[in-house]
This record gives sequence, C-alpha cells and structure tokens, in this order.
Amino acid sequence: MKYLCVPCGYVYDPELGDPDSGIEPGTAFEDIPDDWVCPICGVGKDMFEPTE
Repeated sequence: MKYLCVPCGYVYDPELGDPDSGIEPGTAFEDIPDDWVCPICGVGKDMFEPTE
C-alpha cells in the first residue's frame, strides 16, 4: 500500500522508503516516526491517505 500526500501529491512507497529523511526502503508507513514530514511540502503523516 502506498500513501498519498493530499496537499502536494507526493506518494510514499514503502518499497522505496525516504532515504533522504532516514527512512530505509521496506519501512511500512505505520512504522515511520510520528515526527516525519512530507519531503516535498513538509506536512505531517496525518495529511496522507492510502492509495493504490
């Protein structure tokens, strides 16, 4: 399952992670620290929703 940042359209893909923010590939969205923010627009995890 991927997660879409509603404000900017960034898609978090667990297979890719977010290495620039210290999130290793293979990290489930639920396992990302709560203080992580979108690498594009800076909003919190609460602004993401599941997407295909």
